[in-house]
Amino acid sequence: MAKSKPTRSQLPPPEAPDGDPFSGSEMGAIAHLYRGEVYRSTIWRTRLDATTNWSVVSLGIALSLSYANPEASALPLLLVAPLIFLFLYLEARRYRYFNVWRARARWIEINFYAPLLKRQPYVNGPWQTTLAEDYEIPEHHISFSRAMGRRLRRNYLWIFSVQALAFFGKVIVHPVPLENWGQLFERMGTGPIPGWAAGGAVLGLYLSAATFTWVMLRADRKKLRDRPNPISMG
Repeated sequence: MAKSKPTRSQLPPPEAPDGDPFSGSEMGAIAHLYRGEVYRSTIWRTRLDATTNWSVVSLGIALSLSYANPEASALPLLLVAPLIFLFLYLEARRYRYFNVWRARARWIEINFYAPLLKRQPYVNGPWQTTLAEDYEIPEHHISFSRAMGRRLRRNYLWIFSVQALAFFGKVIVHPVPLENWGQLFERMGTGPIPGWAAGGAVLGLYLSAATFTWVMLRADRKKLRDRPNPISMG
């Protein structure tokens, strides 16, 4: 009696050709994996933009209140600084998560899609082990301080620059332009806070943020200097 021909579902899975580490079905799975990582990185990129927008809007409100008329107080420009620092803290946390998905997507692009598009042979290598271990034991690729330094460098140092310039500009030109430097400290005073303390706090916070940004930039450059692709995997 003749044996029945096996159906498609009963056939063994196709094997990858010699020298090719992935079968057709495996390449399809990697394509879906890549799409998922791009989607997640896009979602977290949107969350980063949200906190930046909150900071810009908060500063805009403070500017509107302080510059509404010459007699308005510069206090809103002082109070907005802690709020912006809070948004910076939240955005640095979000950036650490965003960096995981972005790094995975870039890792697949560099080691899988780039050789594929160049018609170059791609073989089993350490990149696959690195990616697999990142899925087995997920962890942040960068420290919180580096994440905060990057967000300061990209967005928040510019926001703090506008805040500091707006504060000093307000006390210099309102209610009338300064006649001597003694008036500057008098105008910067708010309630029980003396002028030198308020001005020193604004200037000190800005210089601290600028110094921290510069230190983190040097640390980033030193760590990524020898990488063939510095933006991959953290």
